[in-house]
Amino acid sequence: PAPQAPEGATDKGDRLVLRLLWLSALVVVLDQVSKYWIVLTFDEFEVLTIWPVFNLTLVYNTGAAFSFLAEAGGWQRGFLISVSVIVTVVMLVWLRRLSPHERLTGWGLAFVIGGAIGNLIDRIVLGKVVDFLQWHWQDWYYPSFNLADSAITLGVILLLLDGFFFAGRHDRSAR
Repeated sequence: PAPQAPEGATDKGDRLVLRLLWLSALVVVLDQVSKYWIVLTFDEFEVLTIWPVFNLTLVYNTGAAFSFLAEAGGWQRGFLISVSVIVTVVMLVWLRRLSPHERLTGWGLAFVIGGAIGNLIDRIVLGKVVDFLQWHWQDWYYPSFNLADSAITLGVILLLLDGFFFAGRHDRSAR
């Protein structure tokens, strides 16, 4: 017979996953609401200076990060939708398999999932991603991005921190 999980262990893990999925959902909602407001408020390429180094501006990205594949002729939409769906499903499975003590990994996955879904919605509905956050220094401009991109970046940072600094602790505590 297969070993049984201790009483309540599954419930505790399920509650953690549910909380993390709520975090993903919050990321999606904040991302979509902010993009909706920008699209309603700004004309494409209109710029509102917030600080001397930060603007709000409406730009559309038909490609991936840093406009990679933006000029690919249209085939990239289906490709990027497929990649987003596959990555999201893989991360959901990973999230579901986490141990309750792997919280930092869970937070990282939740942010990446929420960000991926936020941009996926744009690709499906609009055929392109709405970007509007823009950092710059004098004449140098960092590529525009959105809250979903920020969540993905934060999630990857958390996953890397967890992998580099806490992976050994996970192995010891799993025994």
